[in-house]
Amino acid sequence: MPIIGCDCTVCTSTNPKNKRRRVSVFIETAGVNLLIDTSPDLREQALENNIRLIDGVLYTHDHSDHVNGLDDLRRFGYLQKSKINIYGNSETIDSLQKRYEHAFGDVLPEWGWYKLRLQSHVINPSAAFSVRGVDVMGFEQIHGKYKSLGYRIGNFAYSTDVSNFSDECFDGVLQGLDLWVVDCQGYADSSAHSIFEKTLKWIERVKPKRAILTHMGHEFDYDKIKSELPEGVEPGYDNMKINI
Repeated sequence: MPIIGCDCTVCTSTNPKNKRRRVSVFIETAGVNLLIDTSPDLREQALENNIRLIDGVLYTHDHSDHVNGLDDLRRFGYLQKSKINIYGNSETIDSLQKRYEHAFGDVLPEWGWYKLRLQSHVINPSAAFSVRGVDVMGFEQIHGKYKSLGYRIGNFAYSTDVSNFSDECFDGVLQGLDLWVVDCQGYADSSAHSIFEKTLKWIERVKPKRAILTHMGHEFDYDKIKSELPEGVEPGYDNMKINI
């Protein structure tokens, strides 16, 4: 936000909370730094939030607005003098290895750490895995005709790019949350994303202590949608920081 060539009231708004970059989340827990997705805006997001170390990247899916900042991981590899560990389902990892073939393989002496190097890990969405001692649970989400992954770490869950969940997901991995960051693209019907009424019904069913809406399109003016939400639910905004 704003959308190129759009003159709607939200795209032309002067409210900084109506200026929204592509979605991503950075998590600090138990001395471990995790990034969910490498948005095309990763460089600016990292600079504004003084992010200098990434222990692992969790990918939700391979759509361009969630992966096209991948090459900016090169700087983190250089600072850390190590490969960057990335995690995703088999479809996402296969896609990234084809699209970014240059980023996988050994570090050659003549290049040193100036060349991006990634270490891929294929995860099973039905089983927990560990990143430097931090337990992570991936869970499968319906994203229109595609599949995406949500992630749960402790009592926090992240669900972007989702149009529905299985009953097993609702009644299992999404229960007992302190915070749920969840997709809500607009008011009008969407085949690939959740919309306002649907997301609120999900939140009512899951009952997290706090919910934050993400992936919001230009149907949503920040102040207007905030006034429409029930207690415990709020719209997200760029550089929002949350302590759990």
